[in-house]
Amino acid sequence: MTVQDQQQDSSTGIVLSDTAASKVAALLEQEGRDDLALRVAVQPGGCSGLRYQLFFDERTLDGDVVKEFGTVKVVTDRMSAPYLSGASIDFVDTIEKQGFTIDNPNATGSCACGDSFH
Repeated sequence: MTVQDQQQDSSTGIVLSDTAASKVAALLEQEGRDDLALRVAVQPGGCSGLRYQLFFDERTLDGDVVKEFGTVKVVTDRMSAPYLSGASIDFVDTIEKQGFTIDNPNATGSCACGDSFH
C-alpha cells in the first residue's frame, strides 16, 4: 500500500502498517487459521474512559466495517468505527517495547499508562 493509498484510506477507517500486517499474518499462520480477522474495538473502561481491544475473531457482526491489507482482514464494529476512523496501527519491536501501537487522531487525551483514551 502506498502512502497515497494510506492517506485516502485514513479518512474511511483504520490503516494497518505493512509491519503490523506482516505481524498479524505471522500470528495467524502460527494459529493455523485463515478464517480469522483482526477485530479492533473500543470499549468503555480504563482510567480515561475508553480502551482499545485487539483480538482475533471469527464472527461477523451486523454493520461491521471490513478492510483488507494483503491477506489480513481488519474488522471494526459499527459502534467503534467512528472512534477509530483515521487511526493507524503499527507494530513496534525495540529493546524498550514490543507490541501493537495505535495512533488515533480522534483521541483528545490518554492516561499515563497509555492504555486508555477519551
